[in-house]
Amino acid sequence: MDDVSLVTVALLVVAGFAAGWIDAVVGGGGLVQLPSLMVAFPGAAPVQLLATNKLASICGTSTSSVTLIRRVRPDMRTAIPLALLAFAGSLLGALIASQIPRSAFNPIILFVLVAVGAYTLARPGLGEVTQLKWDGRRHYAIAGLTGFSIGLYDGALGPGTGSFFVFALVGLLGYGFLEASAKAKLANFATNLASLVIFVPQGAVLWGIGLAMGAANLVGGYVGARTAVAKGAGFIRVVFVVVVSAFILRIGYDVVNQLVG
Repeated sequence: MDDVSLVTVALLVVAGFAAGWIDAVVGGGGLVQLPSLMVAFPGAAPVQLLATNKLASICGTSTSSVTLIRRVRPDMRTAIPLALLAFAGSLLGALIASQIPRSAFNPIILFVLVAVGAYTLARPGLGEVTQLKWDGRRHYAIAGLTGFSIGLYDGALGPGTGSFFVFALVGLLGYGFLEASAKAKLANFATNLASLVIFVPQGAVLWGIGLAMGAANLVGGYVGARTAVAKGAGFIRVVFVVVVSAFILRIGYDVVNQLVG
């Protein structure tokens, strides 16, 4: 941190706040936060950037989780197994992260994001209210499998995890956007924590920058959670489409570069 200019630190703090706000509303704050770290520390190892991003992110997800749970009061019988299995999946994903080339993921992620965006736009009423598609054990089993699968992805790679949680809870399980966002925050907190369990003992975290961005992320998460509650499902849906579109452009650019290169 001593080698970083105050201007760079200030810009990273702003990025942390923006990422916390986006994460609290609909997920996807890594779209802002991780690239900002890559620009600020071009010589850092990828694992250092991922670990520092996780440290900053967990500060925001902890605050937004508490705020949304208190205000939305989601069904914890679903949220807890979702988060626990997301934690387990993220642990496994972080352990195998170094074995999986990013290039193998990008085309798959791009396809999924386009499908998610198109499906959301094609169904204007999606996520306005909660209309669960299953009940009983089947509902909890699908929620747990969703948590583990997305957690595995987050530990191994990570971008868009919060948005994937929101969409899975809305499109697959039938929750409204607001309640889905509350559950997604708890699950995303679990995946961030699991990644740090792996990364911290490796000495990968840049603590000074991570804590500075984390403080800003915390404030952004609090503001974003209150915004989500105040504005409701319609607002969250709009932000969701914008964030997914931004991911499509960013990852599409990477895929084109892969093909050209």
